[in-house]
Amino acid sequence: MRRYLSIWFPNLVAERGIRLRPELKPLAFVVAVPQRGRMLVKAASPVALKKGINPGMVVADARAMLPELKIFHDKPGVEQKLLHTLAEWSLRFTPVVALDLPDGLLLDISGCPHLWGGEARYLADIKTKLAGLGYNVKAAIADTIGCAWGVARFGTDEIIPAGKQYEAIAALPPMALRLDPSMVEKMRRLGFYRNDSFMSMPATVLRRRFGQALLIRLDQALGQAIEPLQPVFPAVIFQQRLPCLEPVRTRAAIDMALKTLLEQLSVQLLKEHKGLRTAIFKAYRVDGQVQEMSIGTNRAVRSVPHLLKLFEQKIDTIRPGLGIELFILEAPVVDELTVEQETLWAALGDGDGNSELANLLDRIAGKVGEKAISRYLPTEHYWPERSYKTAQSIDEPAATEWRDDRPRPICLLPVPEAIKVTAPIPDYPPMLFIYQGKIHKVRKADGPERIEREWWLEQGLVRDYYVVEDEEGGRYWLFRSGHYDQHTPEWFLHGFFA
Repeated sequence: MRRYLSIWFPNLVAERGIRLRPELKPLAFVVAVPQRGRMLVKAASPVALKKGINPGMVVADARAMLPELKIFHDKPGVEQKLLHTLAEWSLRFTPVVALDLPDGLLLDISGCPHLWGGEARYLADIKTKLAGLGYNVKAAIADTIGCAWGVARFGTDEIIPAGKQYEAIAALPPMALRLDPSMVEKMRRLGFYRNDSFMSMPATVLRRRFGQALLIRLDQALGQAIEPLQPVFPAVIFQQRLPCLEPVRTRAAIDMALKTLLEQLSVQLLKEHKGLRTAIFKAYRVDGQVQEMSIGTNRAVRSVPHLLKLFEQKIDTIRPGLGIELFILEAPVVDELTVEQETLWAALGDGDGNSELANLLDRIAGKVGEKAISRYLPTEHYWPERSYKTAQSIDEPAATEWRDDRPRPICLLPVPEAIKVTAPIPDYPPMLFIYQGKIHKVRKADGPERIEREWWLEQGLVRDYYVVEDEEGGRYWLFRSGHYDQHTPEWFLHGFFA
């Protein structure tokens, strides 16, 4: 059963102003927006509201009522940016949060409130924390988005019991169904002040009078039509959450939370025959900040001891501040991992010998960074730049064999570097070349080896490669681009031999 929470910020813009400038709190001010050649009040501070200044008033009338009223001009797009920030903040309560422009959020809270001890405590915690941030909100929980939205704005109850959305909607005005204002005005003129005055009428009558939009909104509110959310961030399938009864600040508590989440995530992965490749550990602080660290693995893993070792290298980066109230562990990247594979890799003397190597590489990557370690596989191309690719994991098999019929450098430059050479023409190797300002006198050379471009991929000059050795014993892979009879060819250094 799905449960939804609608959060309404009745005075979002004004409260944002007070949050940014606390000195405005005791003052009467409004945020004004131009409309049809007039300046209208878009939002009013709590002090202005108490003195009768309401949104929708003409600014000139408001100032006549209250001469000391301060006027601030609206900045387009502020609400969306602010709601996006609040949506990110709300991820500590549920992984699925959507914007409800211009002044609300919609949360899919299915399966979350029990972590707080029930929906009442869950909702109270959210409202308390938002109040601490300076936002006074109205909110409601129901089985449908439409019901939660309407009750939050026009109802008195905050939690609608499961299956009771009809009774909750019936007592509300038509505006609670998220109808167009023109339709609401039409219904008001016909005497429909509450939804129960028309909800029992035949659908054909309502459609003829008010159109299909009314029936759609009514069905959405009652749960008879599907209304999907558009979350701000895609929900992570493999995720575990651990709320704290009291904010924690100690390293021991953080270690315990991490171990608990890893054990829970391992069980979840086991059920789906998966192992994680990337894990992100997030700590939500009471001051609204989020501390996080991530690890990556070379192969699918769900071994808790191994993952703990990887996190231990970074856990000192978590700063608890005034305390952490929620921990989240996510595995956004996973791979197949059966129980048989895990057992084989964990056994001593396993068949492929990669288990200990993978664990070692994971620990090294945790210290020097994942991008510092790469594994390469051969591909079926003769052109050097395309003859290899980066492997996605330590287990990825090669589609072909490395070439061993011709000498190839241990280190191949991704982009050949231009050099100056002295060489007899037309097909003799260089006698010397200058690379990065240093002169290398060639003592031995072998070549040329001609490599043609793959014409079905690109057009260009051929290359004549030489393996050369200088007087200091260094061995290099050089090539000449093009023929002397066509133009003055250029020389390049493309790799280094061991």
